[in-house]
Amino acid sequence: MVDLSNPAPVLEIAIGTLGVVLIIFVHGAGIRSISRRFNKSWVSVGRKGFVRPNLLLALTIGSLAGLHFLETLIWAVPISHGSLIGSMRDSYYFVLESYTTLGAGNIALPDQWRLLGPSIAMSGLFTFGWTGSVLVSIMTEFGKLDRIQARNLDSRAVDRSTDPDMK
Repeated sequence: MVDLSNPAPVLEIAIGTLGVVLIIFVHGAGIRSISRRFNKSWVSVGRKGFVRPNLLLALTIGSLAGLHFLETLIWAVPISHGSLIGSMRDSYYFVLESYTTLGAGNIALPDQWRLLGPSIAMSGLFTFGWTGSVLVSIMTEFGKLDRIQARNLDSRAVDRSTDPDMK
């Protein structure tokens, strides 16, 4: 059995790498689900006023944020249950600092586990970048909708100016 109270750096890096892979897997499944739900809803909501598309955007952004909170929880639970950091609250705080690369540093892992911090940060960098690309895609759809609505308003204005009954 491996002594986890004082792991070799190779073990620490291996555990960190497995954590990164797990988080990226969870993020991929979550992003796919959120994107699928957005696309399905966008078909019916996309051309209906102002409130419904923006409500869909808010729900999608909330889902993406929730996904990130789940991913940080996946890191925090083993850190807390492995007694690397005393309480679940402190473990979660440490993970949030590392994942967002804030790194305020007022809570730290024991020296023999400090290589996990950069692995947590790496998973945050990957997943935030991925989330950013999804948001760009979603906002592209909003731009297309805005162009369609602008064309429709413009064509109605042209129709009124050429329609003898509208003068």
